[in-house]
Amino acid sequence: PVSCREGKRNWTCTVSMQAIRHTEQALKTALISKNGELIKLYEKFSQGERHLLNEAFRLDSVLFQPITVHSESDWIPSHPEPTQDFEQFYQNPYRSTPSAKKSTIYIQPIGSFGDSRVTAEDYLHWLKSYCEAFYFGLAVKILQPIPVSSTGCTFRVNEHTHNLQLHAEDLLKFLKQKKPKDAFCIVGITMIDLYPKESWNFVFGQASLTEGMGVFSFARYDSDFYSRNYKGRLKAVKKLTAGDYSVFHGYYTPPITSTLLLRSCKTLTHEMGHIFGIRHCQWLQCVMQGSNHLEESDRRPLELCPICLRKLHCALGFRIAERYEALLHWIDSGGCVVQGPGCSRNTPSLPSAMEDFKEHRAWILKCLDLLQQSMK
Repeated sequence: PVSCREGKRNWTCTVSMQAIRHTEQALKTALISKNGELIKLYEKFSQGERHLLNEAFRLDSVLFQPITVHSESDWIPSHPEPTQDFEQFYQNPYRSTPSAKKSTIYIQPIGSFGDSRVTAEDYLHWLKSYCEAFYFGLAVKILQPIPVSSTGCTFRVNEHTHNLQLHAEDLLKFLKQKKPKDAFCIVGITMIDLYPKESWNFVFGQASLTEGMGVFSFARYDSDFYSRNYKGRLKAVKKLTAGDYSVFHGYYTPPITSTLLLRSCKTLTHEMGHIFGIRHCQWLQCVMQGSNHLEESDRRPLELCPICLRKLHCALGFRIAERYEALLHWIDSGGCVVQGPGCSRNTPSLPSAMEDFKEHRAWILKCLDLLQQSMK
């Protein structure tokens, strides 16, 4: 599972600005490399694509900003780990790349989803379509939702927040057994909180790079999660019995809002990125930044920085403009990538579902404009 806590920091943190500022040369090397073969590979990008990617080492870029550290509880101060540039990603013999026989992302819903206003089917379709745009060129399939009892996982009540939690490692073992033969990866998603081991309070998600699996929880993306009014708190802390999953019957499911959808898209694509072999980003603001808490997770953008975008491009080979256009279409169509059975008039769409994506839409338009200007 993704968990790297050792290594030296190769950046400096300016305390007054609380920003991690790399030099222009460091960012250029991280993106392009000094390796002759990788430089030639970079030159195969179109002029417009190189213009956009080069924004990584333009210190006055308005598209890609330095990472800011707001407190010692943020991910980078709490979990020091080595950076990963493009060359290190490219030369990693253990990274996973989709093939003709393994080119499908499978999503396994675990437990209940949705509420009276938005059905589980709507929400899962939005996530599926977003992943198809983000991981442009791969097929995404939703597996039949299953109850928690089907996984056979260990569970507990969090001693601090008094909500139910599922053991992430057990869920990964379950997903390994269920992974289809044509799967590039299989990811489990749930509205129930997760924990990786007894000593940890919680985890948003966990992924295995070598096994092509991940599991992610959206429970803490409920706006009321940390309030005393959170409906997922057990009124009386019961002594749980191993294997008795009746406690999950009728367990609280948070309402699906635009904010929860945006947070879900971030976590899902972040954790899937690990499966491709992309480590936590420490170069620029990026969806692949680590996050230790919800405030930090909300701070990171939805998109990849140029260095991580090149890593994903290496794995999938898309045209950068086409991928951005697919993400823009997803927002403008209310959560659909292409017209199909899931994109019916009965599916909730703009303005409510996409409300929190307005800022991201404006950012995508700026990227597309830069790509087009460079081709004139």
